[in-house]
Amino acid sequence: MNDSIRIEHLYKSFKGRKNHTVKAVDDLSFVVKKGELFAFLGVNGAGKSTTISILCGTLQKDSGSVIVEGDNIDKTRRYVEKLGVVFQNSVLDGALSVEDNLRYRAALYGIEGEAFKTRLAELSELLSFGDILDRTVSKLSGGQKRRIDIARALLHRPEILILDEPTTGLDPQTRKLLWDVVRDLRERDNLTVFLTTHYMEEAADADYVVILDSGRIAAKGTPLELKTQYARDAITLYHVNEAEIAALGLPYTPLRDGYRIEIAATADATALITKHPHLFVDYEIVKGKMDDVFLNVTGKTLKGDDSK
Repeated sequence: MNDSIRIEHLYKSFKGRKNHTVKAVDDLSFVVKKGELFAFLGVNGAGKSTTISILCGTLQKDSGSVIVEGDNIDKTRRYVEKLGVVFQNSVLDGALSVEDNLRYRAALYGIEGEAFKTRLAELSELLSFGDILDRTVSKLSGGQKRRIDIARALLHRPEILILDEPTTGLDPQTRKLLWDVVRDLRERDNLTVFLTTHYMEEAADADYVVILDSGRIAAKGTPLELKTQYARDAITLYHVNEAEIAALGLPYTPLRDGYRIEIAATADATALITKHPHLFVDYEIVKGKMDDVFLNVTGKTLKGDDSK
């Protein structure tokens, strides 16, 4: 089986103010392939959290089909044990120690005794928290809590890891550790990762991206496909004068040390370099970015926390 998640024609509505119907998820269809890093993007209210809640079985859909690792969620609950979820906000018990938080969670999956000790040792080494096992969670830093949240999600060796805004507010060191762990797990266990994020550099590393807007898919594809379709490349030239740049007849932006010209594709850069080699002594070509893709697709910037 190559599909980890298959969603077809998913709908979910809520009653809003004055009994107005709000379509949180409106005819949503997509596939997440086994072992891939799948990025699910959208601003507040786009439908990301609603979709995740339906996937996790905590919210009833109105209609549509949801298949998780071959299980139809309408017919069985077995699929839930195949999921590991790192929520936007920590779900750890602040009054308990790190070890007790993980022990009680593991017991829900029947992981006890020596099996728990072995798994705890593996995860504490993987996520570098062996020195804080006895510490009360309420006394941990944000980065330390996030490591334990991830360990909690991985205790039962899930086939799909759902990361809902996992790195928001984290320091660079913890962000790097998280992504190193995710990369290792994907390579070793063929783990499927379902990601929502406000950091476009994380989405740029995904295998496939779906952009939501008002509950519907506004764009989808690989990062390269999306950047090619919705973002423009740019050339920045240094040690040239403005008259030479203006003579090219292209829109340009003055920078502190040079001038930036937007182009439709890298092939256009090749043509410019061939035609005007004297200008291209010190320059750089930058592919369009996922931030530009998101802005051009939705007309919005991606920041803040999701609600629905």
